[in-house]
Amino acid sequence: MVRVRPATSTDGAVVAALYAPYVLGPGVTFELVPPGAHAMAGRIATTLLTHPWLVAERDGVVVGYAYAGLYGTRAAYRWTAETTIYVGSGQRGQGVGRVLYPALLDALRAQNLRSALARVAMPNPGSARLHTACGFTHFGTHPDAGYKHGVWHDIAYWSCRLNDTDPPDEPSAYAKPPT
Repeated sequence: MVRVRPATSTDGAVVAALYAPYVLGPGVTFELVPPGAHAMAGRIATTLLTHPWLVAERDGVVVGYAYAGLYGTRAAYRWTAETTIYVGSGQRGQGVGRVLYPALLDALRAQNLRSALARVAMPNPGSARLHTACGFTHFGTHPDAGYKHGVWHDIAYWSCRLNDTDPPDEPSAYAKPPT
């Protein structure tokens, strides 16, 4: 069974370890050097000031994480968040993402956000299936968006409608649920 909970900065080391193979691998992320535990703890703490960062656990072990952040810095973008999800290599295809991502989207809905945007380095059929299953729609592809390990990678853009309120309610900061 997968349990989802808010991340804390103490998750920095395990999240960094889960993320490192993606950084060192072919092109799922465009970072070239894996961030260490301290850097990842800082990212978690900074994100939680405004947006959710969730981890998925199986038998008490973190097996994935998802978070959201600002889509853009201009004021009119404040109803849109950019999302990210990573599932541990031994856990992919076992339903972790299908529990974790909806929890993230529900947290964004609770913040009164209107839409979520995801960028997916291609090719990545597993991520495309996950985004589709979680209610995202593919709306475009940026060819040759990033160059990593001697290969150009396209970025597919995915959008998910979260709320339909017009005029929109003002977004709220992320409030971690009680544990």
